[in-house]
Amino acid sequence: MPIQPLIDAATAALNMAEPKPPFSPQEARIEANRCLFCFDAPCIMACPTGIDIPTFIRKITTDNLTGAARTILEANVLGASCARVCPTQMLCEGACVMLDLEKDPIQIGRLQRHATDHVAAAGIDVLHAAAHTNGRKVAILGAGPAGLGCAAELARLGYATTVYDKKPAGGGLNTYGIAYYKMRPEVSLDEVRMIERLGVTFRYGVEIGRDLEPVDLLRDHDAVFIGIGLGGANRLGIPGEDLPEVVDALDFIEWIHTRPLAEVPVGRRVAVLGCGNTAIDAVTQAKRLGADEATIIYRRGADDMSAYPFEYDLAKTDGATFLFDTVPVEVVAKDGHVAGLKLAKTAVRDGRVAVVPGTEWVQPFDLVLKAVGQEKQAGLLGRLFPGLKIDARGRVEHDAATMQTSLPKVFVGGDAASGGREVVNAVAEGKKAARGIHALLAGAAENGPVQPSRLGMPDGAVGSGFDAPIRVHELEAALTKG
Repeated sequence: MPIQPLIDAATAALNMAEPKPPFSPQEARIEANRCLFCFDAPCIMACPTGIDIPTFIRKITTDNLTGAARTILEANVLGASCARVCPTQMLCEGACVMLDLEKDPIQIGRLQRHATDHVAAAGIDVLHAAAHTNGRKVAILGAGPAGLGCAAELARLGYATTVYDKKPAGGGLNTYGIAYYKMRPEVSLDEVRMIERLGVTFRYGVEIGRDLEPVDLLRDHDAVFIGIGLGGANRLGIPGEDLPEVVDALDFIEWIHTRPLAEVPVGRRVAVLGCGNTAIDAVTQAKRLGADEATIIYRRGADDMSAYPFEYDLAKTDGATFLFDTVPVEVVAKDGHVAGLKLAKTAVRDGRVAVVPGTEWVQPFDLVLKAVGQEKQAGLLGRLFPGLKIDARGRVEHDAATMQTSLPKVFVGGDAASGGREVVNAVAEGKKAARGIHALLAGAAENGPVQPSRLGMPDGAVGSGFDAPIRVHELEAALTKG
């Protein structure tokens, strides 16, 4: 039978509460004062956007929250989102020197949130557009993290920038695809409004190739940035996949962001296919919305999953179960709806996963969420931009220093360039592309030739926002990490 909402609004709100609430002012000061304020701070090196972490934390110790937020947002315009969704355990906090002293790392993410929440709540703009525009125009395709990072930097460099997106609102996955208990969509939308106040124009409901042709964009703009994300979930290629209760995990998460929580339909027995971080977001939210059972099914073992260990632990705490070395071979139907999955055990042979004959069984489910990876947009981009070089893995080829593609006026960042990484990586690539565009369009005329190796450096880069006491080659390595 069709799936239905399972819990009331009050229960849903309680279940979707944040795992780490914001610091109180006293808690923030105490935590900030634990910081050693390292000179060559490894936390800066671990941040793809190069936020001067010791500086912003020091400002928190003196209650200069506006100054702290300025330090953060000048380096990472999506600092509020990243404070909530960054895997800080793997990045800045994972590099904290306190770990070498066998102490807990500084809670950098929560301190970053404390500062950025302050300016958002007070309506304080710490970023400003260039005093004078330079008469150049840039089109940005995609209002996700990469596009927003590029747009904000270009606005601060004096460019007239227009962002196009087919969704009704900006923010990309930050608005539509992050687990609700991690971040509310209002945080992302507030960042979009902040960037809009820099003078960036947003045009929503516009699909490139349908409503607007790339040839027109290239004719009417001095440069184009491609920041579109990945496509829909990969197909399973098994019978029953097109039943109505077989849903992309990201679509399920979008329901949660765009409907009242008590109106989100969810199955009582939910299967999530895949074991990456999106799968974890889907399975935990299914449980929090009232599912009796929520099970992740993964064709390999626990050691092979791409989900972060702390996300795996969270899912288990929420009551999710895991079936490793298992694969679906058919979606079982009853009266036109999902009734279960026919599953089989797997084994790795010559490096490849294979079904073990004779191990099939049927397990009841009424909702199946696909989190088995997303389709690359290589075919679409190749059709829209003839001559754009795309590698064998479906990523747009680009210069690592400038993000320039094989088409001189076209730059790229985010999922289209990397195949899918973290929000903070996408912001860093968008910002780097903005400097690449500036080098192409204005560098030679205004400042003499701008060498690619100089882009993104703290000294000599217009509007860089970096004031960290760190070595140039180290920051360059951080910005090109991965």
